[in-house]
Amino acid sequence: MKVWHFSEMAYHPAWPELRDSYRVVIPNRLFNPQVGADLYHRYLDEWALCDELGINIMTNEHHATATCADSVCTIPMAILARETKNVRLLALGMPIGNRNDPIRVAEEYSMLDVISRGRIEMGFVKGVPFEISPANTNPADLVGRFWEAYDLILKAMTSHDGPFNWEGTHFHYRSVNVWPRPWQQPYPPVWMPVGSPGSAMEAAERGMTIGVLNTGWVRTPAIFEAYRQKAAEVGRPMTPQRLAYMALIGVGNTREEGERRADQILDYSRTSGIVAPQFMNPPGYASAAHSAQALRMSGGGFRAGRIQSRDGRPIDPRRMSVAEAIDAGLSFAGTPDDVFVQLRAFYDHVGGFGHLLMMGQGGLLSHEETVANLTLFSEEVLPRLGELGE
Repeated sequence: MKVWHFSEMAYHPAWPELRDSYRVVIPNRLFNPQVGADLYHRYLDEWALCDELGINIMTNEHHATATCADSVCTIPMAILARETKNVRLLALGMPIGNRNDPIRVAEEYSMLDVISRGRIEMGFVKGVPFEISPANTNPADLVGRFWEAYDLILKAMTSHDGPFNWEGTHFHYRSVNVWPRPWQQPYPPVWMPVGSPGSAMEAAERGMTIGVLNTGWVRTPAIFEAYRQKAAEVGRPMTPQRLAYMALIGVGNTREEGERRADQILDYSRTSGIVAPQFMNPPGYASAAHSAQALRMSGGGFRAGRIQSRDGRPIDPRRMSVAEAIDAGLSFAGTPDDVFVQLRAFYDHVGGFGHLLMMGQGGLLSHEETVANLTLFSEEVLPRLGELGE
């Protein structure tokens, strides 16, 4: 199993000033560039440490939010492509349905792949609904734009005989000729985050690796099984390396220390969904049936009911405790033995997976605590992951 360290690079100093929304409408006067610079450097230092610890690196991006100060996922990737030498680098990822220039995406990923000497993994994301307003895009066109951009990016990376033109529904180019071409041939591995069996089947049909988050004990098995079935149906090779699961992980020398670290990391889950209601489900983003079903769940909004306990009880992410997160399969926390036992139980429950996306930093967890968390995981848990599935 491969492990990837993930942090949203939160700008938490602004959180005490925020109430009903941590996204979209918050004024950037709350961002202090001097404080922000210190935070960027500490997050980059933590990722760079992973090269010594044998933990791969994952970045992502969000926009107009204090929950994630990484608004361009390829910028930290570019820094880390030069600073690191061994681990692989995953951006999960690039919201290509909201980007106006897919060719620029192909150029960025290709150049990163060359600089890193073939260590890049490309993530393409459709994006959460509250990314629509900052991107100024039409939510009804998002899926169509996403798949056309996907096809165009891969064609641009695999066309080596000079320019071609592209006349699609959403994108038009007279001359496409990407320099440099990527190091990995025909192109770097492609990932997509998914949250439903339907999206998993779309990815399986194209041979993409899927990553799931906040799907937990209840929702993950059906998503992974849908991928396996569709891969078999279309004749795609199926290995555990096609499946990735993200968990919030706190490891300590004592159970109390590990759970305390996990509790601080859980502030990611407690804050990331706080957004003004008008941005939760813009018209056209989801199908009418999906929107109606979501509204019926607990009488809540579009994303209500996404996090559930093992017995199917909805959990409020804003108030979720460490014990609830462990029960739901969203967090593995405690001593190294605790974390391994929890991880093995989840692994067996979902039928196995090949990648663990480890949120080893989140919320107010300090640099020193993050370094200790990552180091203890690499020393005491990582060597045992080969036992999974035995």
